[in-house]
Amino acid sequence: MELVLCTRNPGKVAELAALLPSTCRVLGPDEVGVSGELPETGDTLEANAVQKARWVHDRCGLPCIADDTGLEVDALNGAPGVHSARYAGEDRDPRANMRKLLHALEGRSDRTARFRTVIALIEDGREQLFHGVVEGRILSTPRGTGGFGYDPLFAPEGEERSFAEMTAEEKNRISHRARATAALLEHLRAR
Repeated sequence: MELVLCTRNPGKVAELAALLPSTCRVLGPDEVGVSGELPETGDTLEANAVQKARWVHDRCGLPCIADDTGLEVDALNGAPGVHSARYAGEDRDPRANMRKLLHALEGRSDRTARFRTVIALIEDGREQLFHGVVEGRILSTPRGTGGFGYDPLFAPEGEERSFAEMTAEEKNRISHRARATAALLEHLRAR
């Protein structure tokens, strides 16, 4: 099966390609002749995932998957949430995002948070959503060199290590993206 993965984020490409079985051939938008910035103007993770998948699907006609992920921090009423990638500005700078998050949490004892991923699948004129969540906490300083985005600041429940201190395989066993992908795979196998 060929699936177009609607993202320009190399970290997401690597994670999703590793999570999907070898029977799925993952293509990027460029490989199917779709160029340009993917739209991401929704107010929810669900809206953004569907918007990106629909935009690429309308241009190539192939089955498309897109995800949107947000870091939801309880002490910040769920922020940065849907704005996670652009939390510190439109340039999507992960270091600036982490600095802004740590500044917002200064003096707060509640550091509980969750990563939430929504994957949209569009094929044969149907749209479906798959969800994945991992609970955890925000660390006081970034730790580790792996992963991407907020991974150096996020320690999943039951772990002392951040996602960035884990191997890709360790993270992929428990991550929000892995859980959403597992739901997607269950759907694909059942068809």
